[in-house]
Amino acid sequence: MAYRQLVRRVWALSVRDLRCFPVSTSAFISPRGSPSATWQPARSPSLTLSRSLSLTPARHVSFNVQDADDFTERVINSDLPVLVDFHAHWCGPCKILGPRLEKAVAKQQGRVTVAKVDIDEHTDLAIEYKVSAVPTVIAMRDGHVIDRFVGVIEEDQIDSFIGKLTG
Repeated sequence: MAYRQLVRRVWALSVRDLRCFPVSTSAFISPRGSPSATWQPARSPSLTLSRSLSLTPARHVSFNVQDADDFTERVINSDLPVLVDFHAHWCGPCKILGPRLEKAVAKQQGRVTVAKVDIDEHTDLAIEYKVSAVPTVIAMRDGHVIDRFVGVIEEDQIDSFIGKLTG
């Protein structure tokens, strides 16, 4: 979903560049000063720069949950084990734990993923999974809760927590 939004934004920028295309009389005059028989558009600097957009899907370590249906589809029905990170944007410890989780999951090379759930936006999910403090991380496999922890823990503890989930 985020990939499609990125492609749409890049496409919109490209189309907007074409609409803002500078038209001048030099676009219709050949280098010798006489009107050109073939029309050559003037190039704006933004059009001459190449835009590289990879069309191959990148495997992301984490994703943000959009709604309850997205949670069901991407977490509960996931083939991979999922760490569900319940966090809030105002939470200082959450800002410390988030990068640690992503680093530990990146070491797993695609065997685990992280779903980020903002408790302010998705209070129904936080209530359903009995989240009383943030950060709370829940390990899920095949739609079932395997383990959980609350608060910030060290990287080696995160590695062993993920090890219980994958092994």
